[in-house]
Amino acid sequence: MNTGTPTAAIGAPRKANDGPLPPLLLILTVITGLVDAVSYLELGHVFVANMTGNIVFLGFAVAGAPGLSIPASLTAIGAFLAGALGGGRLGFHLAGHRGRLLAMASYIKLALVGTALVVSAVGQSVDDDAVRYALIALLAIAMGLQNAAARRLAVSDLTTTVLTLTLTGVAADSTLAGGANPNVGRRLSAVAAMFGGAAVGALLIRYVGVSAVLALTLALLAVNSVAAYRMSSSIDAWTRAS
Repeated sequence: MNTGTPTAAIGAPRKANDGPLPPLLLILTVITGLVDAVSYLELGHVFVANMTGNIVFLGFAVAGAPGLSIPASLTAIGAFLAGALGGGRLGFHLAGHRGRLLAMASYIKLALVGTALVVSAVGQSVDDDAVRYALIALLAIAMGLQNAAARRLAVSDLTTTVLTLTLTGVAADSTLAGGANPNVGRRLSAVAAMFGGAAVGALLIRYVGVSAVLALTLALLAVNSVAAYRMSSSIDAWTRAS
């Protein structure tokens, strides 16, 4: 009989100390709101982070609903999957040190979003198909990578791109439901982070433009990259995968 300690499944909530990871993942949650504001409001009613929404939009588009694009939805889904595949490979090779995994994922995202910023700044208009599809692809790859990295990091209640289970937990685990409100502060912070990112993104698009949102996104990623770089040499317990 095997009496060893079972290995935690990828993506399963961790009980160990997560060190400095939660605030950095909250920054990534803000970024999700920012980039989905760009994609939905300016790139043709498509999401680059919320794939549930894209699958629904794709179904609507196939049924002939106006204002939606089958190619745009398929591009976002395909690019997101490519990014998630890359993030999965990255997580496999860096699974032993969560700080290094976050650092490498941050560097790659910095390059992808930086390229998207250049495209938006030098492109004629986001209404131009070449510019629009380039931005969808670059941002969706970045968000697929982010989602895969967050899944491997497995910080409880901080997936950075999905809030359905987070909101379910707020209600289902509340004292009204007979629960003990575990991680309620973290859960509510995640909701506030994505809301704030989406609101700020929409305001910047309305009054400044897409490039301003991407510049802010790049700045936040730079903060995360510097912090993750400093964490990548840590030997504290939180860095080890369970």
